Amino acid sequence: MMSETISGGHLVAKALKAEGVEVIYTLCGGHIIDIYDGCVDEGIEVIDVRHEQVAAHAADGYARITGKPGCAVVTAGPGTTDAVTGVANAFRAESPMLLIGGQGALSQHKMGSLQDLPHVDMMTPITKFAATVPSTERVADIVSMAFRECYHGAPGPSFLEIPRDVLDAKVPLEKARIPAAGHYRASTRQQGDPEAIERLADLLAHAEKPCILLGSQVWTCRATDAAIDFVRSLNVPAYMNGSGRGTLAPGDPHHFQLSRRYAFTEADLIIIVGTPFDFRMGYGKRLSPTAKVVQIDLDYRTVGKNRDIDLGIVGDAGLILAATAQAASGRIENGVARRKEWLDELRAVETQAYEKRLPRQLSGAQPIDPYRLVHEINEFLTEDTIYIGDGGDIVTFSGQVVQPKSPGHWMDPGPLGTLGVGMAFAMAAKQARRDKEVLCLFGDGAFSLTGWDFETMVRFDLPFIGVIGNNSSMNQIRYGQAAKYGEDRARVGNTLGDIRYGEFAKLLGGYGEEVRDPAEIRPALERARQSGKPSLINVWVDPEVYAPGTMNQTMYK
Repeated sequence: MMSETISGGHLVAKALKAEGVEVIYTLCGGHIIDIYDGCVDEGIEVIDVRHEQVAAHAADGYARITGKPGCAVVTAGPGTTDAVTGVANAFRAESPMLLIGGQGALSQHKMGSLQDLPHVDMMTPITKFAATVPSTERVADIVSMAFRECYHGAPGPSFLEIPRDVLDAKVPLEKARIPAAGHYRASTRQQGDPEAIERLADLLAHAEKPCILLGSQVWTCRATDAAIDFVRSLNVPAYMNGSGRGTLAPGDPHHFQLSRRYAFTEADLIIIVGTPFDFRMGYGKRLSPTAKVVQIDLDYRTVGKNRDIDLGIVGDAGLILAATAQAASGRIENGVARRKEWLDELRAVETQAYEKRLPRQLSGAQPIDPYRLVHEINEFLTEDTIYIGDGGDIVTFSGQVVQPKSPGHWMDPGPLGTLGVGMAFAMAAKQARRDKEVLCLFGDGAFSLTGWDFETMVRFDLPFIGVIGNNSSMNQIRYGQAAKYGEDRARVGNTLGDIRYGEFAKLLGGYGEEVRDPAEIRPALERARQSGKPSLINVWVDPEVYAPGTMNQTMYK
């Protein structure tokens, strides 16, 4: 009696299924087609895109939305190098995904086979794990190993190259190691040092002006409930950035946004959760030198990097915040009451900043003030709208104004600052959560990088509302050039054509409009929502207006 055999591609699919992967994002190539055949048998959806960068970004986006690792599958050589940017973005954003790349046959190793490149050497610096699968029997085993490494410390991407003959070969089923679902990964949730948690509780008990920054790891750890309980029970004003946006709904008495710089200057205790002291934080220099600074992070390498801290705690944000709230209960009632004046002080700063900007948010100017565009978007969002920002200057405007209504409903590239993520993130968000509305704000420069995958959205019936803030420029760079070299050299290498992207959407089978009157923004958004199609509302904004964040960029100083 002959034993049952299984191919390498089918072993990949079984390993993906064991990890809970429901979809792969891919661009086809001869090296990888046996994986597709396995995915068909395992019921894993195959979404084929028009550029491998989009496949990798979509895997990143899928991980952010679902909390499960995303997966992209690309062919060897240029297929894998095209995906490098998506992997690098996931690496800086701490997003767990697996990129599988093809490779020439082992039997042709170092012979110059088609599309042969040293993929593992290239991927090692931007992944948590990168390896070649050496034999068909080991395929599922090493896939599970790659997923395990994605969750060591702060999450991140892994990469595997699988030679063509390893994928295509068949081996006896009993000789293949196929890890069982739920039996090859341990919990990585760490509560943090109990003594450090006691110290943090004591600091809170004595603080008169504390504040907390809830960063992306609050969403990564699914720590929303613990964070809300922490700020409410201890009466601490909260600021949010990255994927942490939406932890508290707009209008919550502990939700603050516009007074962050003031708070970081005046606070006596600053708690930073899941956010490195990188360029977005002025490398830690924006925090008061006299405040007690506490940093909570999944990765010990991040804690205390770029500036000294008073206390660092490594572990899961939700477990640490919950343990701290519990440790502080019963001993800080007076501190909680005393902080009302501090919250009132911050609210006054917040209100003043909002009222100062409001005339521009309601501006009727033509060309359209970008503040008016992002104001209309913010008013248009529902509790079920996932908001995605993909661009430079226009998305910098939106960061000040747009406030997601629910946790996990904000997506941006992260600290790599990658343009071109929007279409892929919209694809992943809508595919994973068809019950949600997806709205993506693009800069025209960002959209043009990966915009052809609008057709993929049409082909797979993934409706979303795309908005392009079109100033026919790479305006964030243009500002820096003007400041550095003068207006006569401000337009070198950053000026784009006047493209009617609404017509582009129609060409590819979606819904599109052109908007030049600010009064038409909201009606156009409503029509896009009602169309039930992938859409692009092309809004012509004033190219001579720059976001404050653009004008304050540290790279130009």
